[in-house]
This record gives sequence, C-alpha cells and structure tokens, in this order.
Amino acid sequence: MMFSNALTLWTGALLILSISLWSCTTAQNDGAADCCLTTSDRRIPQRVVTSFTIQTGDGACRIPATIFVTKKGLKLCAPFPSENKWVRNLIDYILTGPVPKKPRGKKHRQQ
Repeated sequence: MMFSNALTLWTGALLILSISLWSCTTAQNDGAADCCLTTSDRRIPQRVVTSFTIQTGDGACRIPATIFVTKKGLKLCAPFPSENKWVRNLIDYILTGPVPKKPRGKKHRQQ
C-alpha cells in the first residue's frame, strides 16, 4: 500500500512539473515564433516565394536575416540582403513581379 501511494505521489509531481515546463516553453516560443536563429545560403527558387520580411537583429531576434514565405506558408531564413546578391535579386523579383517574356517567333525586318 505504501508503494502505491508513493508511486501516485511521484506520478502527480511529474505531471505537474511537465505541465509547468510545457507552459514556459510555449510562452517563450510565442515571442520568438517569427525569428530566424540561423540562416542558410541555399538559394530559394523564385517560383515558390510569395513574400518576405527583414529581421534586423534588434530586440528578441538576435541575428539579421531575410525571412521568405513560400506558397505553402513555410518561413525560410536567408542571409541579410546586404550579405548576398541572390537574396537581393529575390527581393527585387518579389517587389517588381516577374519580367514578361518576349514573344517567340520570327523577327520582323523594318524596311
């Protein structure tokens, strides 16, 4: 009987500890949900990106970064625009839209 009470007490204490740790972790993640902790130099295809935001490195977000949002809602962390030319080019593409392609066909001569 004594073993059963100790086990119940131990299980209850473990449950309370787990719940309190989970709530602390959740609270910390809510404040840093949109922060990049690291960046990747891997190029992101233009066709998958819909928008971006700049993370300056001030406040809770400690490193400067560019956060690209994909069509599926994923947030991808890339270097700050001043650090990488492909990042600047991708931002320009998002801001200006795709460049219209020239129609293919025979070229007309002017006479």
